[in-house]
Amino acid sequence: MLELRIADKAFLRLIKKWLKAGVLDIDGMVKHPVTGCPQGGVISPILANIYLHYALDLWFEKRVKLSCKGMNYICIYADDFVCAFQYKQDAVQFYQAVGERLGKFGLELAQEKTNIISFSRFRKEENTKFEFLGFEFRWGVTLKGEDIITRRTAPGKLRKSLAAFTEWCREMRNKRLRRLFPKLIAKLRGYNNYYGLIGNYGSLSKFHEQVKRILYKWLNRRSQRRSFNLDEFSACWKRYGVPEPRIVESDLVQLHFDF
Repeated sequence: MLELRIADKAFLRLIKKWLKAGVLDIDGMVKHPVTGCPQGGVISPILANIYLHYALDLWFEKRVKLSCKGMNYICIYADDFVCAFQYKQDAVQFYQAVGERLGKFGLELAQEKTNIISFSRFRKEENTKFEFLGFEFRWGVTLKGEDIITRRTAPGKLRKSLAAFTEWCREMRNKRLRRLFPKLIAKLRGYNNYYGLIGNYGSLSKFHEQVKRILYKWLNRRSQRRSFNLDEFSACWKRYGVPEPRIVESDLVQLHFDF
């Protein structure tokens, strides 16, 4: 596939070396991939995207679109994708064909994540939803009565994020506050940047509230005596300038998404 666009033989040989390169695991052992891109390799994401471009993107554009009777759309991010079809028969046809198509490239669908759902603004009473890239999507109505796709943090992702933060607090609880809080601020800023979409303030606020509660609990486990009461902890939280939950998406992006 790379040879279709790249004529530099030395560069292609370098890519082959990447595919054969091992990955140093946390236990100090080097693991060599049997097939495909090495998991954890720095070049793996871009090679996987190139591979899927030929395996899925072009096939959808050149074959699937032409065979559909209604409108259709595909959204791909890394190895996750969502397809939308105007008519159910087109969706069923694609669902039956995509597994065989990917199989030709040595790929398999994650069956537990792959299904067909009815998702239409004309049947909002069905209350169907799907998850994609850590978000849950549903149909809703604005205060002006307009149909809109609402997005919130997927409940499973929210639980995993809180579990990971709990483990982080357990490991960091004995660090000095001047070292701990800058790392906390970086974590929350990154979380805001990803999940801070319009309409998701409720889930964002819930995460921040739970983070504050979890950190308070673990800081008070540093010794047999309590390190903080609630007022002292709140003052410390404010002194270090911990960011509040914040929507970072602009209205322009939201309008583009709705269209």
